[in-house]
Amino acid sequence: MDAGVIERIETNMERAAAALFAAAVGFACYKLLGLHLGEPQLVGCTAGAAALAYLPCSRAFSGAGAHGSRFALPPFELAEFEFTDDELLLTDTDRLIPSGELELTDADRLDRCEEPLMLDDVLIGIDPDARVVRLFDRGAMPTPGQLQSKIANHLGRASPVEPPADASQALSDALAELRRSLR
Repeated sequence: MDAGVIERIETNMERAAAALFAAAVGFACYKLLGLHLGEPQLVGCTAGAAALAYLPCSRAFSGAGAHGSRFALPPFELAEFEFTDDELLLTDTDRLIPSGELELTDADRLDRCEEPLMLDDVLIGIDPDARVVRLFDRGAMPTPGQLQSKIANHLGRASPVEPPADASQALSDALAELRRSLR
């Protein structure tokens, strides 16, 4: 943000704060003197009290802002550019093709190795106390038959869910017994 805009915003906020304080003093004066003075004197006293509150408050804000934090920047020297004869030159091979995409050629390859890179470093023998996540260790992964037996054992241990017994006849009998005992 521009420094001039920031300064104008700060100045307007200081004026608004002083005006709010003056309005509060004017309102308090109006309420206090409203019972004792007539209309013309009341308006004059209220306006005078508000003006007397605004002026010192706005002066105090502007005086406090004048000594605000200003940062003195030390002068610095500009670095001089050194041009050498080893300049980079763009050639026709560095141009973009008409579609706007960069065209890479065989000259842009870093390594002209014909063999593909093979990652075949196998981790042999993991210590039992090693803190290695075993994602693809075939010895640690259960077979499909072992998984099926674990699921069957788990389902066999679960308590079967029995449907609730029909207690409507018992409730009906209990209500009939209660009616008989009340008669």
